[in-house]
Amino acid sequence: MKAMILAAGKGERMRPLTLTTPKPLVRAGGVPLIEYHLRALAAAGFTDIVINHAWLGQQIEDYLGDGSRYGVSIQYSAEGEPLETGGGIFRALPLLGDEAFVVVNGDIWTDYDFSVLHQPINGLAHLVLANNPPHHPAGDFSLVGTLVRDGQSEAATLTYSGIAVLHPQLFDGCTAGAFKLAPLLRKAMADGQVTGEPLKGHWVDVGTHERLAEVETLIEASR
Repeated sequence: MKAMILAAGKGERMRPLTLTTPKPLVRAGGVPLIEYHLRALAAAGFTDIVINHAWLGQQIEDYLGDGSRYGVSIQYSAEGEPLETGGGIFRALPLLGDEAFVVVNGDIWTDYDFSVLHQPINGLAHLVLANNPPHHPAGDFSLVGTLVRDGQSEAATLTYSGIAVLHPQLFDGCTAGAFKLAPLLRKAMADGQVTGEPLKGHWVDVGTHERLAEVETLIEASR
């Protein structure tokens, strides 16, 4: 199974850090955020990695190279102008093949065990859902048994962690350009085609300087 790391965001809320450094190369505990993903994916047996980029993307290619020092092989999907999550994945589909693949947001930090995702999915998507963080108390979706619902149920909501397994057929009918992933997921949920699981471990959406400091604290505590 291949894996894709989404690394095209500008990280505007983390300026001035991200004025000269792409957000996935911002360091936590002295290590770029994206490097944690590469090492975790490699440890879990994912060795074919696709990375998309836009803002300061050449820095990402220059730093990571072909991935060999992490034990993986990296292909890049350069966007120029950001295509949002859905459009970015759609553009990279020729590199990802015809089978389901793992997707990871490049601007999260987690100690989640990616090896759990080495299994066939039932449907078009499988989402890893985290407990709602303080900055997103309403959550995104509900988990009813193994099925993900669009929050319209009596079950408590959870937050999409930015970790998923997607099947290329989720993008059937899409056309090139910028578009969001969420509407595709919601349509598939309505058809009962999205499964999910609760995230086990620590998880932080590193969208602000404060949350970057939270990651630093977690890393220090684990050492």
